[in-house]
Amino acid sequence: MTGALDGLRVLDLSRILAGPTCTQLLGDLGAEVIKIENPSTGGDDTRSWGPPFVTDLDGQRTDLSAYFMSANRNKLSVAVDIATDEGQEIIRALVADCDILIENFKPGGLAKYGLDAQTMLKDHPGLIYCSISGYGQTGPNASKPGYDLMAQGYGGIMSITGEPDGAPMKVGVGVADVMCGMYATVGILAALRHRDKTGEGQHVDVALVDSQVAWLINEGVSHLATGQNPVRRGNGHPNIVPYSVFGTSDGHVIIAVGNDSQFERFCAFLGLDDLSSDARFATNPARIVNRDALTDAIAPSLANRTTQEVVVGLEAVKVPVGPVQTLQEVFKSDQVAARDMVVEMDDDSVQDGKLRLIGNPLKLSRTPVSYRRKPPNFGQDTDAVLKGLSPKK
Repeated sequence: MTGALDGLRVLDLSRILAGPTCTQLLGDLGAEVIKIENPSTGGDDTRSWGPPFVTDLDGQRTDLSAYFMSANRNKLSVAVDIATDEGQEIIRALVADCDILIENFKPGGLAKYGLDAQTMLKDHPGLIYCSISGYGQTGPNASKPGYDLMAQGYGGIMSITGEPDGAPMKVGVGVADVMCGMYATVGILAALRHRDKTGEGQHVDVALVDSQVAWLINEGVSHLATGQNPVRRGNGHPNIVPYSVFGTSDGHVIIAVGNDSQFERFCAFLGLDDLSSDARFATNPARIVNRDALTDAIAPSLANRTTQEVVVGLEAVKVPVGPVQTLQEVFKSDQVAARDMVVEMDDDSVQDGKLRLIGNPLKLSRTPVSYRRKPPNFGQDTDAVLKGLSPKK
């Protein structure tokens, strides 16, 4: 089977995480991705973001950090310095055979090289040109640099993440970058659909902050509806109670009571049937108002039970419940194995001959994702890709 995007060619001028997340996804779906890396800096910044690093057969550190490998499989690495005339001509020659160009320079940063969207689209009207930046191509903050942490702060997610009396807290991974890459992928696919119908390419402008604001979802719309700032609730839910993480005698457990009938069964399991008939807790709106009192009433009973006892008991009465797993537990789980969420790729140049990566979550019945190329070493495909090109003199 061929991938859904087989036959498409992507010129990737991005680095770090948002752009590479997008291009890896396009590559997994079958597109050929040519990753341009700057020879004067040793390539993508994340190549040096470690440890951990993959080691070669002699036990020496390679330029494959775990961070870099997380977003750079299914790509060819080509070393080109776009600050030089020769490099710019190479990019122009490459883009003539590409369907998509993705970049994450500061807005306007490629204009001085003649590689900006306006110039490229004039020369190649069918090109899909995607720009990823911190704040977008317009607006008063357009010239500011974009980093995931800054986007999480500016976009508001940090203000509602963390314990009520604690400091604002970022999400544990660069989720603003990752979600921006996802939105960029959707925008590119929509632009390709338009090009398929009309032959017309376009500029896709995606910003980390815009993406992060978009996935404020219910909390964002609640603010727009009331004008009030949401507060940090730790693991609590703003609109459902009890829906949080609770201590047990040997750890923690997640309980997500979604309706009143589930609450009745939850209380019966704890031996606290009176709570479900108490006017303070009988309905979800009432439980939200009396959140702290309910937590105080149920926490001791949960704390006297093991995590396994709570999970098994609540699953038996169909109340949503689950464990808080470590990453070791996640990647050793039968569910992750069954869904092919760990991928092994052969690499004869590393000590154990294998690279272990996180799988793609998309399961397509007719055009499945594929893992054709391991994350590349810096510049390894330069000669192969540039062979046959005749840059203009």
